[in-house]
Formats: sequence, structure tokens, C-alpha cells
Amino acid sequence: MMKTKHLLCPQRLRRVPHQFSWIDQRLVRDGHITRCGGAQALALYLLLVTVADSQGLSYYSDKTAARLLSLREAELRQARNNLVDAGLIAYQAPLYQVLSLEPTLNNELSAPRTGQPLPISAILRQIIEQREASEQQQ
Repeated sequence: MMKTKHLLCPQRLRRVPHQFSWIDQRLVRDGHITRCGGAQALALYLLLVTVADSQGLSYYSDKTAARLLSLREAELRQARNNLVDAGLIAYQAPLYQVLSLEPTLNNELSAPRTGQPLPISAILRQIIEQREASEQQQ
């Protein structure tokens, strides 16, 4: 029986970030990494980013993921729960979806890396870009 993939959270479809790396730098810059719950959750996140398709989807059994990460299955489940709670992945057994990184409120209205307030034109541009991206997903 062939499994059919479907987006678990279509409004958070992962896209290649504007910077060079595939792993979105906002993981660190916006503090998402500090909410992951430790090294085991980060290892699982790296595994999922690595094996996911272009929509961020992948099927990995707990047994396989735990073996690849040298974790007990209970540790893997906890790591997965930490990532779900942090808003980094969606999970519906056996399907994972790596989610786009949503900007935090503090970083959403300030210029990258400087912390300076953005001009209203930049804020409006962000709103328009988010609306366009949302419409393209529908």
C-alpha cells in the first residue's frame, strides 16, 4: 500500500530562505533554537530537515529515527514533542512536516540583527508579502 503525503500545516509550508543556507538562520537569530528543549530535539530537527522533501514532509518510524540518532524511543518521542511545542514541526503519525519559521513578535517589527525599528513602509511590505505568500499556498 502506497502512502499518500499531505501537508499537515499548509499555511506554514517551508520555503528556501533568502540567505545562503537551507537551514533557516532564523532558527538561531530569532531564538527558536532556545525553545527546542535540548540537544536531542535539535538532532531530530536536523534529521528531519535533511530527509524532508521540498514541502518539508517525511515519513520516519520512531524505531528508525531513534536508531539514526542513538536515542531510545521514549527520548525520541520527547524530542518530537519538544519540537511540536516549539512550533518547529507538525506530526501526525507517521508523517512529519518541518514548518516554516514564524518570526517572533520582537523580531518581526525590527530590522534584522540591528534591533532598530522598521519604517512603516517596510512593515507594510512585510504584510503584503505574507498575504501574497498565503494566497499562493491556496
